This record gives sequence, structure tokens and C-alpha cells, in this order.
Amino acid sequence: MDLVAVEEIKRLKHRYFRSLDLKDWATFGDCLTVDVRARYGTQAMDKPVHYDSRDAVVGFMTDNLGPGVVTVHIANHPEIDVDGDSATGSWAFEDTVIVPEMRVLIRGAGYYRDEYRRDADGSWRIAATSYERIYEAMTSLDDTPSFTLLANRWDPTLQH
Repeated sequence: MDLVAVEEIKRLKHRYFRSLDLKDWATFGDCLTVDVRARYGTQAMDKPVHYDSRDAVVGFMTDNLGPGVVTVHIANHPEIDVDGDSATGSWAFEDTVIVPEMRVLIRGAGYYRDEYRRDADGSWRIAATSYERIYEAMTSLDDTPSFTLLANRWDPTLQH
């Protein structure tokens, strides 16, 4: 087993989630191959979301997960198989999405299935990604009167 490649792919997936949550779109885009196939699906968005290029995925994320949306993604239990300059992986994940303006909190979990490719520059990138949800739940913050967002990186009135 190519343990160096496995570790590089683990770091790639963690960078993917970190840059997504921090809205670092240049770093997020660099995690993806130019021709990435992304198959996201969420009940909250009412339909599957499918894209076939880096620019389309980054554009979707930029438009839908901008500063008015707080996200946190946690991934663990990686199972990665490397075959030369390509690899496959499975990741358990949990995500939390808070949309203060819409007064909603969404929580979910599932498993990602990824394909990776080592590009000409030697960097591993995600060539295909999709996930299967185990659950997704939405709570109106109006139903939780005690809910108070004490800090929000993108809301200057809540930064400390």
C-alpha cells in the first residue's frame, strides 16, 4: 500500500472541507480536478445537484454557501485504495448548516465516495465525488426560542 499517497489524499479531503467551511474558494477549487464530476444531493435543496467541472462546482458553492450561511463538515473513517496515479475513497461525514437569515439549522450525516487523480503537477485532486445521506434534519430556529448565535465569523456584530 502506498501510505504516502494515502496520507496525501487524507490531507486533500480535510483541505476540501476546511476551505469549504472557511469559504476559501481558491483553495477549495484547487482540491478538484478541472473535469471533476460532483454529485451532491440534499433534501433541503429539493433536488440533486450535479456538476461536471471545477468552475461549476466552485460557482455553485460560492453562490449557495456565501457569508450568509455557516457550515461545518467533519469527516472521518477514511478507507482509501491507491492504484498508481488514481485512487478511490470512502468517508463518513457529518455536517451542520446554519442560515441565520432564514432562521434554520440543518444537520446531517452520510458517506462520501470519491475518486482521486494525481495531476501532472504531482498533486492529488478529487476527480469525482458523491455522497449518500444517512439522515438530514432541519429545525426552524423559531421553534427553539433559546437558540442564540453567539459568534459568526461572517457577521461583524458577532465577532469577538
